[in-house]
Amino acid sequence: MSGPWYRQGSLMYEDAGAATLEFALTSVVLFMSVFGIMGFSLEVFAYHQVAEAAREGTRYAMVRGNKCVIDGTSCTATAEEIQSYVQGLALPGINASSLMVNTSYSAYPTGSSCTPNANCANPGDLVTVQVTYPAPLDLPFVPHITLMTSASSSMVISQ
Repeated sequence: MSGPWYRQGSLMYEDAGAATLEFALTSVVLFMSVFGIMGFSLEVFAYHQVAEAAREGTRYAMVRGNKCVIDGTSCTATAEEIQSYVQGLALPGINASSLMVNTSYSAYPTGSSCTPNANCANPGDLVTVQVTYPAPLDLPFVPHITLMTSASSSMVISQ
């Protein structure tokens, strides 16, 4: 036999090499999906770490209200101390210097906003710590994106 598709005893079909081409096209889609899922998973991980930082910052503030005294010395937490504490937590995967911490207090029973003084940050008042973090989102074939991840936590001051 002779012809363009017959060669030394074996038949070659017109779709020879089609599997390689199909694999190349579908593997691009597959790998884009896998790396996209990994990128979004890292974003969810960053949110979890930011939420943990907010909870830890709130806990730090709630045990250091206006009535906090250790060895006769006041241990009342300021907004700067709370921010330093949150940034010093060494959370994995988080650039601590990029964490932005905002602390606010609400007086009981009015619920009005106040700054820590003799009438605020007392036991029974509410402290809220909000942490914001610019989390990078890197996806294949997409320009670099930064998402602002934010979480807040509130607790009643205990001392």
